[in-house]
Amino acid sequence: MYEFDKTDIKIVNLLLEDGRMSASEIARRIGDISERAVRYRIDRMVEDRVIQVSAVAKPQAFGLTTIADVWLEVESDRILEVARKMAEFDQVSYVACGIGETDVSIQVVAKDTSEIYHFVTEVVRKVPGVRKTTTSIVPLVIKDVYQWRVPERIVQQISEGEAAAASD
Repeated sequence: MYEFDKTDIKIVNLLLEDGRMSASEIARRIGDISERAVRYRIDRMVEDRVIQVSAVAKPQAFGLTTIADVWLEVESDRILEVARKMAEFDQVSYVACGIGETDVSIQVVAKDTSEIYHFVTEVVRKVPGVRKTTTSIVPLVIKDVYQWRVPERIVQQISEGEAAAASD
């Protein structure tokens, strides 16, 4: 497991705020760290697949203003196959396998509800292994995955661990 410290988390949260933020700006905002050290830490976290720095496109900006969450009940021996198939569709922005009443959940983006309806009934339901779908239109997203930040409690735990290590 990757060993974080408080500085790594500050870097990650600043990049989550603005993925184009320069290493020099990150160093200035954190203080007590050089631009070179920031670049090294970012490169190490990217190499270790702890973070990925990329653009986040908002579907609404491209006319895809309707979002739906769709839960799929799938034949038990085809769950991964169906999930991987769902990931191939351009309309699908999220795919996950779950444990419980549904086996696969997806998020669909479209220009309107009729496009969602057509995609779910004519595409998703016809994928071999899909037994049942449940669809919910999402009129409002309060927090999306790209808005997540490393929680303060994680920073606190790291601080406590560093303090304990320093006193040993």
